[in-house]
Amino acid sequence: MSGGAARTVRAGRHTVEVHRPDKVLFPTGDGGAGGGGGAKEYTKSDLVDYYRAVAPFMLPHLRGRPLMLERHPDGVDGPRFMQKNTPEHYPDWIGRVEVGKEGGTVRHTVCDDTATLLYLADQAALTLHRWLSRAGQVDRPDRMVFDLDPAGDDFEAVREAARLLGELLDELELPSALMTTGSRGLHVVVPLSARQDFGDVREFARDVAEVLTAAHPDRLTTAARKKDRGDRLYLDIQRNAYAQTAVAPFTVRARSGAPVATPVSWDQLDDPALHARRWTIADAVDQARTRPWAGAMSRPRALGPARRRLNALRG
Repeated sequence: MSGGAARTVRAGRHTVEVHRPDKVLFPTGDGGAGGGGGAKEYTKSDLVDYYRAVAPFMLPHLRGRPLMLERHPDGVDGPRFMQKNTPEHYPDWIGRVEVGKEGGTVRHTVCDDTATLLYLADQAALTLHRWLSRAGQVDRPDRMVFDLDPAGDDFEAVREAARLLGELLDELELPSALMTTGSRGLHVVVPLSARQDFGDVREFARDVAEVLTAAHPDRLTTAARKKDRGDRLYLDIQRNAYAQTAVAPFTVRARSGAPVATPVSWDQLDDPALHARRWTIADAVDQARTRPWAGAMSRPRALGPARRRLNALRG
């Protein structure tokens, strides 16, 4: 199928041409939102419409950050590839940032406006993975992320782990916010003042995870190898490192039904309908409009005082 004639979309000062807008990126199938069957079919045009609608809520979480793009040119059932370097053919008005890597540099795409977001959708960049730091200060993260990864698809274990982690972060006087991953678990995100480097942040996150796993060794683990976890939930802190990424808030995941990584409020953790794939491109904008992270991300902290509190807890 050709996917239909190109569609032109205006966004701010730029016009984006959407090629093959009727191309099916998310075919019908099992495992849609909430883990049920009968997932709806979505096209590239649907993806563009979603990203256009969610842009006001999503862009604040993308601006100034290097991105890694997860592209699926033939849809979720076809091959995928992870794109770090920005291709030469991308329009000049799309932002780039050159960052160092071992033996050279990488020129990452930066998404600062709606037009860029729509262009990336046309490129079948379904999922945007963002750095936890910003251009100009790439070695100092302003986010710390804990990924709550269950052994199976047991969301009750995720809910329980989130409560335990949230209580500990409250005790450390660190603000935090919740996000469904659109896959199986939750992310707990802590806003930072970008004063510490990745080494310090990663060490702090690891120590927090170890305090929790020591208190609940039958339910939680920090074991990186799956064979060592058993049926325990994995408290993953690996994203807190230079050049590592985490899925961006409101990004679509490459799964049947087009689930979305969606910010939620802590109150929603008690909602029995909550699940890692609770929202899709059909309704995630409605959740965005409730502004579930209102205030949470506007209170960044340095880790010095929290480190002292954590050391006191560890004895």
